Amino acid sequence: MTNSRILRRTLLAVSAAILCVPAMAELADIKAAGKLRVGIDFGAPFYGFVDDKMKPVGSDVEAAELLAKDLGLQVEIVNTTNSARIPNLLSNKVDLIISSLSITPERQKAVDFSIPYGAIQAAVGAPKGMKITGIEDLAGKTVAVTRGGPQDKIVSERAPQAKVVRFDDEAASITAAATGQTDIVAITPPIIAAIAKKNPAREFETKFILQSYQLGVAMRKDQPELMKAVNGWIKTNLANGKLNAIHVKYAGVPIPKDIVDGAK
Repeated sequence: MTNSRILRRTLLAVSAAILCVPAMAELADIKAAGKLRVGIDFGAPFYGFVDDKMKPVGSDVEAAELLAKDLGLQVEIVNTTNSARIPNLLSNKVDLIISSLSITPERQKAVDFSIPYGAIQAAVGAPKGMKITGIEDLAGKTVAVTRGGPQDKIVSERAPQAKVVRFDDEAASITAAATGQTDIVAITPPIIAAIAKKNPAREFETKFILQSYQLGVAMRKDQPELMKAVNGWIKTNLANGKLNAIHVKYAGVPIPKDIVDGAK
């Protein structure tokens, strides 16, 4: 073997080793920094929002705080829009995403997901007097969705004749439905309930469920130590009931049994 070929192989091996270091050392790097940066969408009640004291709250916020505490770290909550969750993770603006992010094959091409820590339902809501019972009833009607969310994809694919209006976050979708900009919204049942509370006169209600998704903690690919730590934390806190207590506090219902049983 010539010296040039030996040198080329050596350089390739060194480059490969360098590329592997950030992924393998990621958990250690986070601990060395002393804080866990978690991306959460503040426009997604009950998962993440800002209270009247301008403090981030919600089930995902409390989950992130609990995770950081259990890892012995400070938490830095980074506000992100729904559509920017994965881009912010991939650009290293955050270490993890805990933001009502459903596990889908498309997203798994870009990021790795933990085991499920909860579930989210995609539903259609409208005023009580509106006759809507299934996806076929959305044809020709204006439907508000949050850009990049699972409801956006479902309505676009299953109701191609619907007039889809996209908003950048769920807070904007809520406002549109509550103020009458749109009569139909595809979102989650807890948020449909929030619309009804925001404007009781509109009598908003859940009409039907589109689909149910498992939620996961997203991280950049090939971080085995971080994945192990997060999965272990989820298993522990599903078993001891802490994650369920957080979910009940904000959603009013427990985490689905299959999620809890699947983590055992």
